[in-house]
Amino acid sequence: MPALQYLTFSADDDGGDRGCWEAMASTQRDLGAAVHAEVAQVMRWAERHAPGPQGPEEDGGVWDAHTDTQDEGDWVTVTLTLTGPLAWGERLLAHFQPDD
Repeated sequence: MPALQYLTFSADDDGGDRGCWEAMASTQRDLGAAVHAEVAQVMRWAERHAPGPQGPEEDGGVWDAHTDTQDEGDWVTVTLTLTGPLAWGERLLAHFQPDD
C-alpha cells in the first residue's frame, strides 16, 4: 500500500451516506512537485475506483474532486477535496492510511 509522505487527510460526513475528505500538505516550494505527485496518486485511485460519474451532485455526479494550490512565499499549500459516497471515501482512507 502506498504511504503518503506529505498529504494528511481529514474527513467529514453529512450524517447520511455522503462524505467529504480533504487532503492537505504545506511544504517548502522545492517539495511542491512531490506533493503534486501524491495528489495525482490519490486521484488515480479515486478515478480507478469511481463509484459513478465525476461531477457536482446537482449535475448527476456521484463523486467530485477539487484541488487548490496557494503560494505563500517559500511555502506552498496544496489541498485536495474529494466528495462522494461514505463507503467509497472510507476505502480511500483505508488504502492511503492503513494504520489509522
